[in-house]
Amino acid sequence: MRAAFRIASRSEAATRCLGRVLGMALLPGVTVLLAGDLGAGKTAFVKGVGDALGFDGVRSPSFTLINEYRTERFLLAHADLYRLDPEGVDELGLEEYAGAGDAVLMVEWPERWRFPPGAEVLNVALGVRGEEERVFEVRSVGERADEAADALRAGAKDCPGAELL
Repeated sequence: MRAAFRIASRSEAATRCLGRVLGMALLPGVTVLLAGDLGAGKTAFVKGVGDALGFDGVRSPSFTLINEYRTERFLLAHADLYRLDPEGVDELGLEEYAGAGDAVLMVEWPERWRFPPGAEVLNVALGVRGEEERVFEVRSVGERADEAADALRAGAKDCPGAELL
């Protein structure tokens, strides 16, 4: 694990901006695990990733479980495991996306996944601090995930309302 840092986001717009920064840096084969309570900003962050990739219609896959978005660079698979128990998660076949050469997998509620990948993982834990403020705790494993994390850390300064802690 090379990258480990924290970022404060003081608005939904800043959270979405941080997602855009990450979206510009993501490479195929990276899995992004998004942990945090309801309302912590996980989906706003993914919407920012979608903005960077040219998708303005990214929405939470709470009921569809996985949404796929094809970009010129890779397939973005966005999974929401909130409504599933571990057995239900196993049936989704997330392993097919994780580490795939042409996909980036973003998973909300990853603690429900019994077998998350061990390589090329960007762990993002979002904590709520006040009504608008969120704290991102970011850790990466693997070269491509490290590169994405480094870009997020460097780009945070370009997001009004966000700052490194």
